[in-house]
Amino acid sequence: MSLLEIKNLRIALNGDEDKQVVKGLDLSIEPGQTMCLVGESGSGKSLSALATMGLLPSVLKPIAGSIKLKGENLLEADAARMRSLRAVSMSMIFQEPMTALNPVARVGQQIEEVLEFHSDLSQSRRRTRVKEMMEAVHLPDVDKMYESFPHQLSGGQRQRIMIAMALVMRPQLLIADEPTTALDVTTQAQILSLIRELREDQGAAVLFITHDMGVVSEIADDVTVLKLGEVMETQSVDALLRHPRTDYTRALLRAVPSHVPRMARAAQSDNVVLSTNDLCKTYGGGGFFGKGREVKAAQDVSISITKGRTLGIVGESGSGKTTVARCIMRLIDPTSGTIMVGGTDIATMSQKELKPQRKNIQIVFQDPMRSLNPRIEVGQSIIEGPLNFGVSRDKAMARARELLELVGLPASAVDRFPHQFSGGQRQRIAIARALAMDPDVLVADEAVSALDVSVQAQVLDLLAELQERLGLGILFITHDLGVAAQICDDVLVMQHGRVVEYGPAAQVLGSPQQDYTKALIKAAPGRHWDFANFRPFSDAAE
Repeated sequence: MSLLEIKNLRIALNGDEDKQVVKGLDLSIEPGQTMCLVGESGSGKSLSALATMGLLPSVLKPIAGSIKLKGENLLEADAARMRSLRAVSMSMIFQEPMTALNPVARVGQQIEEVLEFHSDLSQSRRRTRVKEMMEAVHLPDVDKMYESFPHQLSGGQRQRIMIAMALVMRPQLLIADEPTTALDVTTQAQILSLIRELREDQGAAVLFITHDMGVVSEIADDVTVLKLGEVMETQSVDALLRHPRTDYTRALLRAVPSHVPRMARAAQSDNVVLSTNDLCKTYGGGGFFGKGREVKAAQDVSISITKGRTLGIVGESGSGKTTVARCIMRLIDPTSGTIMVGGTDIATMSQKELKPQRKNIQIVFQDPMRSLNPRIEVGQSIIEGPLNFGVSRDKAMARARELLELVGLPASAVDRFPHQFSGGQRQRIAIARALAMDPDVLVADEAVSALDVSVQAQVLDLLAELQERLGLGILFITHDLGVAAQICDDVLVMQHGRVVEYGPAAQVLGSPQQDYTKALIKAAPGRHWDFANFRPFSDAAE
């Protein structure tokens, strides 16, 4: 008998049959098996998981079907029964641990709460069990880790805390909802390896929700593909990657960025639009980091971008990528070095001196929902910069409409609010806002990392098209080596604030010279698969 069996699950908004968001989901998972639930945002992946856990928002209701855990229909269980099942029989790892963890409670105590609620262990035995679990998920210095708060941990460490919390009662079903989406490749590889290891040690079944087909190729036994709440197909992972049955699955696979670097483009110009020389950023000497302690977030970083070219900066979390980008944008002040934008050194300029220079370099942030003001129409967000530089409102709004069409949105979108758009559409709006200043340089800080593969491909194509048309120089910050391979002409690899390797993308990603770069490439999920041609690269070699 299957451990988890979902039959004809239908979920609707306010129970209205005409507003179904999950439309007849069928899947089953055996003990020790990993089922990946794949699809774009809005496909119903997370809603199906929340329904299994009994955590659906009140406006969404199951209207048909069954969800059976070891033969028990969870849709018929009352609240008390569901509470007793959570953590003991089934647990869930959420996508963003920083929002799932209590920011004012120590992480060890948060794990211990699960044992306090679901077991009769003594306090000393609970603490021992928590530390054993922390060691099992390969956290360092568990005594110190137990006493830490979430903000004191890295993203990978916080995700390991969530996994320890989910597994401390040894549940038979583990639901993982996009647990690696925002993590760098080496941390992602560690988390995937950890989930595999724990599944094998504990015999748990895993329902793994993701939109990353590279992750699917690494961890799945079987795959169910969803589109707008409907099942497109269910196959074993090898069969699905080699022989996808539906056009939708084929499109998803073809949208996965290849780790093979694209052919180098000829330079449009010798005009250097952005360069840095020995750029450094040091924190410390007192305050937050403690007296006398210095943290060198960026050291001696020298780059150069010519008109129409893209430079990618890659590395793990904490490598200094975003620090460099923020120094270049003068969102933070560099400690030393030069930042040349259009032939002008902006590194030491005052804020007043910077103002006329800011129109030459604009940034697109990772999360447009946080960078766009939710209380004003997108048209107002786009025209804010030009208005500050003396452009008339009528002229600025006319340009905003042109820019929205340029990025693939209707001109009428100027009157709508950010929440009325999808994530990919919001990122297009953020790009339009940056272009409103007619910049020479666009800085993209993890601008596609949280997007579905198909939307990600659209935004990357858009950036390439805009670059070709407008001659933009682009500084692209990413932890995704596949994305870097597809969009970057040159790549700079950073570790602990230092430049490890720098050169043409084909050289750095195709024939890396440094061990750190080789380790990054080796850790990238899906690197062995040629997704666009539905085969592993080893088949092509033969």
